[in-house]
Amino acid sequence: MLAEFSARLAAKHHLSYPLLPDPGNALAKKFGIVHVLPPALRQVYLKFGLDLPKHNGDDSWSLPLAARYVVRPDGIIHHAHIDPDHTRRPEPEEILTILSAMNTARKI
Repeated sequence: MLAEFSARLAAKHHLSYPLLPDPGNALAKKFGIVHVLPPALRQVYLKFGLDLPKHNGDDSWSLPLAARYVVRPDGIIHHAHIDPDHTRRPEPEEILTILSAMNTARKI
């Protein structure tokens, strides 16, 4: 997603943190989590006013899979959860437990 759309989305949902812009899903491609929409589904998106090329800044018609990463301060991924079904997500308590364990390990 282009930076202008990331900023709009963060403002719309009153997020207190920035969203990572990823034009053309370049970073998502490096993680291997990009899904290209088939032509029939592209028409459905357009009927709902969802113009992925406009938001992505390219004509790939791609979306990243739902992914959550817990990244340590040194930039190493401590935990990852990726699922093609965006409705299956870790519970907040699970992420808090992971963060707490990571912080405890840093103090030792």
